[in-house]
Amino acid sequence: MAYPKILTIQDISCVGQCSLTVALPIISACGIETCVLPSAVLSTHTAGFKGYTFRDLTEDMPDIRAHWVKEGIAFDAIYTGYLGSTKQIAYVEDILQTTGKENCVKIVDPAMADNGNLYPGFDAAFVEAMKGLCGKADYILPNITEACFLTDTEYKTEYDRSYIDLLLEKLSALGCRNIIFTGISYAPGKTGVVVYENGRYSYYEHDKLPNSCHGTGDIYASAFVGALVRGKTAYESAKIAADYTVECIKATAQEENHWYGAKFEPVLSKLIGALEK
Repeated sequence: MAYPKILTIQDISCVGQCSLTVALPIISACGIETCVLPSAVLSTHTAGFKGYTFRDLTEDMPDIRAHWVKEGIAFDAIYTGYLGSTKQIAYVEDILQTTGKENCVKIVDPAMADNGNLYPGFDAAFVEAMKGLCGKADYILPNITEACFLTDTEYKTEYDRSYIDLLLEKLSALGCRNIIFTGISYAPGKTGVVVYENGRYSYYEHDKLPNSCHGTGDIYASAFVGALVRGKTAYESAKIAADYTVECIKATAQEENHWYGAKFEPVLSKLIGALEK
């Protein structure tokens, strides 16, 4: 795949370093032609800002897909992030079926929950729709909260390997063969990523930083997608993305006023360097 073309579907938060404003530059920096389908446009993201504007683009999605099909536009990979409604999920399923090239890699980040709770505006119907979308993916990238909602499992903050294995088994039952399970911590001061490929388990552990930043899930997913489409293995991609995300958090740690996102741009060279190894 000399010069792959990827489509990413998620919202544009004009200020806030998340969603498409993260995915487009990071995947592009990986040397990949990056096409976008915005699901909505917001003046800022919704975490900490007040009075933000929101324009729903749901009804534009079918016409955009139809135009691409008419023009013969197709993609080597399709990566979905935050989707705002069950209707959008249905449209995305149609896009997956009709605009992917042969052997198109489908990656779903089921961005809908964290810290034991669904994001505002989501409900049980959305979770059920997301289960269906995950079943059509080649790779999914849930955190523990999302995995629990997707599998109807009790959410725990303290757990062992058997709990993670149970979640992996249930996630696999949705139909997705490969799971990149983020934010898995087995020891104090440590966190990491489980890579589960066709029943094979591997784990990459790194230090857990004391500070966190909004949008790091989008940074991680975008870096993973970029590395994977560049030809790295799933484990290599998971490691590269984790290391890069840590660098982004470190770059932001001393910026008290930069509470709304992570400074991913100054350390893009480290991601690019990792891809060249």
